[in-house]
Amino acid sequence: MAEIVDKNDKSTTQKELDAEKILEKVDSESRFRKFSGKWAVVISVVAIAMSLFHLYTSGFGILMAMKHRSVHLAFLLTLTFLLYPASKKSPRKRISVFDYVWLALGLCSSLYILFFFDAFSIRGTAITPDYIMGTILIICVLEASRRTVGKELTLLAILFLAYGFWGEYIPGVLGHTGFTFKRIVYHLYLSSEGIFGIALGVSSTYIFLFILFGAFLAETGMGLFIKDLAMSLAGRTIGGEAKVSIIASGLMGMINGSAVGNVAATGTFTIPLMRDAGFKPVFAAAVVAVAGTGGMIMPPVMGAASFIMAEFLGIHYSKIMLAAAIPAVLYYLAEYAVIHIEAIKMGMKKVPHENIVPFRKVMKERGHLIIPIIVIVWLLLSGRTPLYAAFYGIISSLVVSPLRKETRLSIRAFLRALEQGARGTVGVGMACAVVGNIIGITNLTGLGLVLGDNIVSLAHGSVIITIFLTMVVCIILGMGLPTTACYIVTATIAAPALLQLGINPLAAHMFAYYFACLSNLTPPVAIASYGAAGISGQKPSVVGWTGFRISLAAFLIPFTFVYSPQLLLVQGSVAEIALAVVTSIIGVVAIAAAIQNFLMGPLNIIQRVLLFIGAVLLVFPGIMTDGLGIAVTISVVIWQKIAGTTYSASIDSQEQEA
Repeated sequence: MAEIVDKNDKSTTQKELDAEKILEKVDSESRFRKFSGKWAVVISVVAIAMSLFHLYTSGFGILMAMKHRSVHLAFLLTLTFLLYPASKKSPRKRISVFDYVWLALGLCSSLYILFFFDAFSIRGTAITPDYIMGTILIICVLEASRRTVGKELTLLAILFLAYGFWGEYIPGVLGHTGFTFKRIVYHLYLSSEGIFGIALGVSSTYIFLFILFGAFLAETGMGLFIKDLAMSLAGRTIGGEAKVSIIASGLMGMINGSAVGNVAATGTFTIPLMRDAGFKPVFAAAVVAVAGTGGMIMPPVMGAASFIMAEFLGIHYSKIMLAAAIPAVLYYLAEYAVIHIEAIKMGMKKVPHENIVPFRKVMKERGHLIIPIIVIVWLLLSGRTPLYAAFYGIISSLVVSPLRKETRLSIRAFLRALEQGARGTVGVGMACAVVGNIIGITNLTGLGLVLGDNIVSLAHGSVIITIFLTMVVCIILGMGLPTTACYIVTATIAAPALLQLGINPLAAHMFAYYFACLSNLTPPVAIASYGAAGISGQKPSVVGWTGFRISLAAFLIPFTFVYSPQLLLVQGSVAEIALAVVTSIIGVVAIAAAIQNFLMGPLNIIQRVLLFIGAVLLVFPGIMTDGLGIAVTISVVIWQKIAGTTYSASIDSQEQEA
């Protein structure tokens, strides 16, 4: 028995190592040096110090905004230049001389704000050292961004900087009077609208604490609890092996707002499970990619950009969390319908009872790990700040972990959680810092308003065309940018167009955020699908297009809540919200059936088109459109019943032919 357990442990460890390698290939944030010896100790000390600093300030009061953000950025730059090599040819086992130079420049220019911002505030004007340090920091942030999140975002930031300098030479509506070098450096370095703006502010508070919260839960064994709970909830249904991925990713998304991270965490056990059950490997990988991406819109934590959205809109995060709830359920319902139909088409059976851990046993052994999540949700709904909720979420995880021996945190695990929390923030934090350049130039030049006006003009005031163009902008930006950066840029330059047409501000920003997340599934650069393809050993392009097909129903959901803000719980009576939910459910199930070409049996081309039309009609609110959509969908159901193309009939005919 001991040998079997040992073999299983080795197998699991090997799968996790393989997942890490795949993660490094598709996610630039994971390509860091792996030190041993004294350098490993140095990295651990810096990372733990960073986590302790943020824990202390969140519990006992943060510094002045600019100073707190400068310390946060100093830690980010330190970890970046220590962990991330400059190129593929750079040494992986040691720090190069150039890294030391970058590290010194980054620390001096970021901490300059900490020590000299008071003097600047008193004199009210910038002096030569201010401009020198500002220039150095802008360059260091660009280099750190290139190393951690890739060249695409860095090039975009450089393009915006060039636009700020030479915009006077651009003809037409995009041109501006131009700004001097000193004016741009002043705006980006010494004001709260540039590098040290909202994005880095949110990274230094909410985002860091929630990532650290996820690290503590991971050390207590939350991952194993999620796996067993998902199997006990979904495993008893037809195609349960694939539905487990939905439950697992949704639960994992509550503590981990990364699409690729969710794929790596759940794909190592759900893809083999689906493959052994009879699902095609490509389909299995695509299911994991779609489910992993959905974790980014699953409350209470969601993706990092959701906290930035709350700051942009000036509303409490609990409203963002509640607004995301129904769309998140619809997203997973759409994938669930696709999987269920696929399982029925394949004639699959339920998972054997002996392969499922009983729900009561799962909750008895690790159910107490849900308490920290309940604490966070309760605090957020009671009006507390996300910073307060995250801090006490971490404290509650430390309190409940000793309740069971299996989940008890040792000193080593505690320190490892502190280290992993800090390391997990580097990519997101540097993306927020470099995006500060883009936001700063956009605000300085008024580019956001200009682009908003022109998008509206191009669409001739049409809401549907405007939101379609905004979707295209989100998807294009998402092909090269991390989700957080994609949302920030889109919210800055495209969301104003939606606001000009009278669309609810929360719906407009949620629309941008939703498609920033879906860019992880949009070929040709479908990062989540590429990660799942690596785990499954399938071709990335094939998995990418399969995942795109599976998630097509999800692409309809943002249009639904733009036209029906009731889905975001921001307006309407209980009856109106209920009606919007019911029609949306019918819509996503109808389009899932159209995608799979199967409802109660195989669909002919007319039935398939009718289902798609019915789903689109249900997007637009109104008695007439809802009535027509429901009528069209029901007509297809009746048609199939009359024709006798039920599931049992089709299976019987197949067996007779065999």
